[in-house]
This record gives sequence, C-alpha cells and structure tokens, in this order.
Amino acid sequence: MMRGSFKYQAPPICDEPRHHKSQTNMAPRSSCRALLAVSLLVLALLAGLFAAHSAVRWPAVSLAIAVALLPLWGRSLRRRDEGTSRRVCVLVLGDIGRSPRMQYHALSLSKHGYHVTFVGFSETKPHGDVLSEEKITIVPIAEVKGVRVGPKVVTYVTKVMVQSLQLLRVLLTMELQEHVLMQNPPGLPSIAVTWFVCLLRGSRFIIDWHNYGYTIMALSHGPAHPVVRLAKWYEHFFGPLASHNLCVTNAMKDDLQKNWSIKATTLYDRPASVFRETPLRLQHELFVRLAAVYPQFRHMGSEEAERTIFSVRDLADSTVTLRAERPALLLSSTSWTEDEDFSILLTALEGATCCFRKRSLKKSMKRVSSPVACLFPPEYEGFIKGGASLPPLLCVITGSPARSLQIEPPVILSFPLFRKRFRSLCVFLCVCAGKGPQKEHYMKLIDSLHLEHVKICTPWLEAEDYPLLLGSADLGVCLHKSSSGLDLPMKVVDMFGCCLPVCAIHFNCLDELVKHEENGLIFKDSAELAEQLKALLSDFPSSDGKLGTFRRNLRASRGQRWDDNWDQNVLPLITAPR
Repeated sequence: MMRGSFKYQAPPICDEPRHHKSQTNMAPRSSCRALLAVSLLVLALLAGLFAAHSAVRWPAVSLAIAVALLPLWGRSLRRRDEGTSRRVCVLVLGDIGRSPRMQYHALSLSKHGYHVTFVGFSETKPHGDVLSEEKITIVPIAEVKGVRVGPKVVTYVTKVMVQSLQLLRVLLTMELQEHVLMQNPPGLPSIAVTWFVCLLRGSRFIIDWHNYGYTIMALSHGPAHPVVRLAKWYEHFFGPLASHNLCVTNAMKDDLQKNWSIKATTLYDRPASVFRETPLRLQHELFVRLAAVYPQFRHMGSEEAERTIFSVRDLADSTVTLRAERPALLLSSTSWTEDEDFSILLTALEGATCCFRKRSLKKSMKRVSSPVACLFPPEYEGFIKGGASLPPLLCVITGSPARSLQIEPPVILSFPLFRKRFRSLCVFLCVCAGKGPQKEHYMKLIDSLHLEHVKICTPWLEAEDYPLLLGSADLGVCLHKSSSGLDLPMKVVDMFGCCLPVCAIHFNCLDELVKHEENGLIFKDSAELAEQLKALLSDFPSSDGKLGTFRRNLRASRGQRWDDNWDQNVLPLITAPR
C-alpha cells in the first residue's frame, strides 16, 4: 500500500490503452489487420443498406459479403509469428494492484522468459517488481459503472454490455497470445468474452478459480435472487469451456470435479519473499517512524537511548532490544467486505462496559450477519479488569496491502488500561485502513460506541511497511469467512510467511491452512476469540507459552514459496505441446 499520490488514473473506455512501458511492441501488425477486417465487415453492412432498393435484398448482400470476409478476418486474428509462443495475457476484471496472485503469475511467467500483457483496472499501483519487469506490459482498462438511473437490472445489463465491448476491443487488438490466464471471480462477462476471443484466435484459455462469483453476489442479494441464479448458471455453463483450470484449495478442486465436471490443478497461495520475520533493527526503525507521527508509539526515556513503546536502541553501541514492559502487538487485516464480520473482534476486545452499551452495539450492528452477544465481561480488557495477569495490547487492524498498495486514512483506537498493573502506560491501538464497501458503516459504528478509553487519530502507512509490521507482530487475527467455503484467506498466507501465529474464524476447508493447536487457533464467536487471546497472551512476553510454540512450529514447517509451487504446478500447463 502507499499514499494516494501514487494512485493511477484509469483511462476512459474510448482511450487507447496506456502502458507503463513503451508502446512500440504493443501495436502489432495483426492488430491493424484485425481492425481492418472489422472495418470491412461494417462496410459490408453499409453496402447492403445501399442495395436495399435494388433487385437483390440487402440482407442477402450483407450476409454474403460478411461470410466472404470472415475467413480473412479469422486468418488475420490467428496469424502467428516467431514470438507468439512466448506471449501470455494475464487478465483480471478488477484492480491489478489488489490482485496479488495474478501479479505473482505475471512475475513467474516473466522469469521463464514469457512476455506478459497484464490487463486490468488501474486503481492502485502494482508491486514494484511488476512495474520494473521489462517483459511485463500493463494495459489498463477503465472500470465500468453502468447506467445509474432506473432499476438495478438496467445497471447490471448496461455494465455487462459495455465491459464486454471493452474486453473485446482490448483482446482482439493485442498481439496474438499463446495463452490467456484469467482470474475468476470476477468472471462476468470476462469468462464468456475471453473464451470467445480464444476460440477466434486459437489461444489457450486458463481460468484461475479463486472462488465462485455467484456465492459472493449471494452475500448481498441472497441465493434465490434472479441475478444470483443467472450468475450461477453462467459460471456453470462457461467455466468448463476453458482449456485448463487452476484453483486455490483441494476442496475447490473436488467441488469443481464433482459439480462442474472441471478438472483443475490446485495451486495453493504462497507468501512472496517480502513476507518474513522482521529483524529487530528494522522493527525498531518502523516503530520510530510511526512514533515520529503518532504519540501512541512513543515512550519517554533518557537521552542515552532511542525509545518507542516496543523497543530501545542504545545510542552508544546501537544495540536494539525489545522492552520487557512492551504491549503485545496484535494485527488483523480486513477488506471491509461482507465476508468479514469486524464486530466479532470489536466485541472480543471492547473494555468492561455496561450491558446497555452492548445492546447499543448490537442494535447498530443489525445489518451485520453475526449477532453481537451481550457478554460482560468476557472481553480482553474485561479480563484484565477482572484481575487477569495479561499484557497491554496493541491491535492493528489494517486493509491488506497485499491486495491493495494504497492505504487510506485509518483510525487508531487507543484504550488505556491500568497503569498500576504495568510500569508503563498500557495502550490498545486499533489501526483501521484500506477500503471496502462496509468501511464507512464500521467507522460510524466505532464512532458511535463512545467508549471511555478511546482516542482517534489518522495515520498513513507506506507500502513497504506492511510486511515489516506483519513480521513485527505477536499475533494475527483473521475474520474472513469464505462465501463458498472453498477458498482460503491470503492474509493468513502472508502472516504465516512472517511466522506469525493466527486466530482465525471457522469455515469449511480452513484446516487446509490453519492447523488448530499447531500454527494457530480457530474460533467461532467473539467469546471464544476473547478466551483464546487470554490463553495465548497470559505468558507474554515469554516465548515458553503456546504462542511461542506456534511460532516455532511455523518456522519448522515452512513449505514451498510461490516460485517453486508455480514451477511445479503451472509451468507444465504453459509449456505443454498443443
């Protein structure tokens, strides 16, 4: 993530694609031939109109000319050159900067010598490695909103129609690609359009199934909604037409085979190399940068040392140590969507307040799927006020920069606990960042709580600081619930890359990633999460407890990184002979 000043401006749909590299290699001769053929087809229709008053009926004339020109158009679209076999289009009908898995695909392809045309929205800046790779050319397309007047069905129809024309223009005018690798969801209308273009041009069509689009739509509209049922039929009809299929879990692989008759290859998400444990020196530098702006990270000390609330650097020999009285650093990443119930964490962490406030929270959360129980005082701060020996807690709740390289103004909630119990001020901080459809709702909810110990400020994070923050944290919390029960949260993949233990909310197939009592814990509600926080942090900062055991297990069980995983599962599909 990074500041808004780096944000791309999406071009209008009528503009020619703009690239972050030279366009000289993106104006192929085949593109001109394809456009010429399309123009000739249009001229054929116009010629038919002029023949309307002749003895020959104009539809017959137009049809005859069009049929005669189709072979010419088809040959021009399929004309291969010496570089065709080394070209791959990576397509996502979404923001490229918020699509880490597709960025990893593009980088892996380029490392094996393929020239990649990366097509997608340009709302946020992609990873620096993608921008600097000479073999990757980004073709930004504009996000289509559809007609904003009339019934919603009109908006859907017009949006799909315009996006279809947009994709057809881009895919038919680019150089001939050996493969088109497309992310689903979103797949409407990209699956149908991409299949049609691949059929015309003779390219191989590969779908990377991250989830099912209709299940995400069902979160908002319900499974019985006509649009949801149409989306389900659409995916079931066009999905099996791909040449090859990838998916993110074995559960999805089995479901695709059983219910869709699709044979897929499981390609688990793996953390990128930037996600690793942060060295102590870099931790301190990160905390110092944050403390320079936000007093919650500061700690007053002597002039002989540089201090933050977490760390100390001796100015004499530059030795960095962690403070024994430091808070525990808890991190949760949210995209502010309906498949993440942020109220669970709010309830688990809220201080010992009266049941009236709990009822107010429950009333204001009526639009959220899970109920907020009136629990007094099972929350973390309540445990401490009840006499439990627990550390102060720094909770960072941030939008995942792996999916979005832009941080928006977040909110920090600071909860002073008990100075008497700890030698330093016990601070609970909650940094809420990123963007998503429910962000505004939750911000209003947090503001409406009027908790006694809450302070608010608005920090910014640089893109490079997110993996450093993950690698500095003591515990991660994941609130993602899969809409299909078949995909896994990539935020946990990144946390595990940093050897960060996780508490994750339960859903089907989560055990393919989170092993309960091995690398983390699985909870079902806020009360269970609060109990887990109490159990994991009771020995903090000692590494002898359960939290330290989970971290050691993660260090010992580090699996494949993305590159090895991709080479084993995807490269054979790309290099297979026709």
